[in-house]
Amino acid sequence: MRAVLLSVLLLAQPALAEPEVDLALVLAVDVSRSMSRAELEIQRRGYAEALTSDAVLVAIGTGFHGRIGVSYFEWAGSDSQTVVSAWTIIETPDDARAIARYIQAAPALTRRRTSISGALLFARTLLHENPFGAQRQVVDVSGDGPNNQGVPVDTARDLLVAE
Repeated sequence: MRAVLLSVLLLAQPALAEPEVDLALVLAVDVSRSMSRAELEIQRRGYAEALTSDAVLVAIGTGFHGRIGVSYFEWAGSDSQTVVSAWTIIETPDDARAIARYIQAAPALTRRRTSISGALLFARTLLHENPFGAQRQVVDVSGDGPNNQGVPVDTARDLLVAE
């Protein structure tokens, strides 16, 4: 009888709510062959330094919830995306340093083609999979070349913005 009662009590518990964040941020970083090794390193270092900068940490800390959700992926062709850091909460300087170390430690690989539209559509998928409650969603795209594969950039952008 106790086991049945315990089971009923456990089933009656509300599901844990998704954590609320002030911003769901997708960082989409170009690793196409037009990017040199030095440029790849500069991009990664730049993102790591930005995420750990005092200005960004103050901005995060002064938000309503005092935390953001971040996902970082690298892209090239329309079907060539690699998640380097899945959805992570940044709430403290230690959180920011951890994701920065992870970004910089991942192997840097260049790939063929440049599909900005593919990156945007992949970012859309990541936003749909976002495990956090966020009123605001932002996709930051870093790249150095024109879209040479996939649907037109305007089409992908418009779909993303409409959602």
